[in-house]
Amino acid sequence: MTNLFHVIKDPVHGTMQFTSAEDRWVKPFIDSPHFQRLRHIKQLGLGDFIFPGAVHSRFNHCLGCCYTASQIAQKIGLADEERQLVMIASLLHDIGHGPFSHAFEGIFYRKHIKHEDWTPYFLNDYGTPDFFTTYNRANPRYHLTEEKFRVIAEMIMHKPATKNVLADIVSSQLDADRLDYLLRDSHFCGVRYGEFDFRWMLHCMAIVESAHGERLGITHKGIGVVEHYLMARRLMTRNIYHSQKKLALEEMLVQLLANLAATLADDTHYQAIANTRLGAFLIAVNQFNQAIKDNPAQDRKKHFLETHYQHYKELCDYDVFVLIKYLSELDSSYSNTTTQLATRLQHRHMPKIVRLNYENLSIIKEALHTFKNQHRNAFPDWQLMLIQTPHQAYSGEDDPILVVNEQGAIHPLSDFSLMINALSNKLEHVAFLSIDKSIVEDERIIRFIKHLQAVPVLLE
Repeated sequence: MTNLFHVIKDPVHGTMQFTSAEDRWVKPFIDSPHFQRLRHIKQLGLGDFIFPGAVHSRFNHCLGCCYTASQIAQKIGLADEERQLVMIASLLHDIGHGPFSHAFEGIFYRKHIKHEDWTPYFLNDYGTPDFFTTYNRANPRYHLTEEKFRVIAEMIMHKPATKNVLADIVSSQLDADRLDYLLRDSHFCGVRYGEFDFRWMLHCMAIVESAHGERLGITHKGIGVVEHYLMARRLMTRNIYHSQKKLALEEMLVQLLANLAATLADDTHYQAIANTRLGAFLIAVNQFNQAIKDNPAQDRKKHFLETHYQHYKELCDYDVFVLIKYLSELDSSYSNTTTQLATRLQHRHMPKIVRLNYENLSIIKEALHTFKNQHRNAFPDWQLMLIQTPHQAYSGEDDPILVVNEQGAIHPLSDFSLMINALSNKLEHVAFLSIDKSIVEDERIIRFIKHLQAVPVLLE
């Protein structure tokens, strides 16, 4: 029988070809409402406010991730049924994201609830007898069972895997997720930081033996491209994911939603919002945040997830954009923190960014605390925000990338690479102030910034 191909044209990978069998493995998930919702969740949050082309979605990325996983699986020689599992897991790995991706997690007190916490509830919606029956009718040779779907969920949720090499394709330092998002985010942002030779890396991938069984690693010929890939990830983090103005805008969004949530239930001006799906969810978030401060018990978190999943699973970027537009158009006589933040986001009124010496962060924090106390009535917290962005380019101790050399010996990548050895397990820090444009010309703010910038760097 002639094998037919289902083709998806992609700006990053070009022509993504799926065999007719692979198409049947993933299409029931792609066509589901949960996966289609990802079309309406941008990959980089408010990144397109800084990089106008960055309007790509979690939907695009998950398709690319699925394709990348299939390519890795074929290269290292996985059996069809194993390839089926990693393709489904890679496709669904981001299914739990809320509006604006990671930014939305900031509305929860100390980020007690993240997108991974919602993922099992989405997966449970697939793991039903009706879904399995329909799926297996289309896949008579490759049935999906409860046991197989449990393996898929374990790979997505970073739980101990039945077979480590499969889990590595879904989540590791060489996973399909990172291989796709670096290239995709770089392309749509219009930068070249995230580029690396994906085809050569794929060619150099191999199954290697480790103390924990078979793992996904590389041959010695891939050392150079992996160095390039890890540096690309570092530069994308510093210049794109941790872009100061992007993070400042996303913090403004979080402040807007938090302030709104705190007053939504009682303020009559917000009655129309309170009756929406997003409004009901924000009211519940505010109640959860107040309760979790006093009692961070795990059962309280579980109860919130179970109770409010029905609202969360329907939310996307559009819900928040409609909210922002509505708030920004309220009568100007009703002006407060929420409406002011909404107006700034609606009209892209960017804050001023002042980079700080991280070495003196403790001194800066104390000075900022004192300044805010002195001018509490003049400058609310959201107009003067300290934002920190720690990140690590490569973790070489916990789970190193393994390399098999010409003699078949296996060693961590850092043993072969001076550059990676220097980067390994190093936490890099950036700190900055986000200052609302409406106050940057205030003499008190100007003097305060000059004071911070005059603090000498303390070298240990």
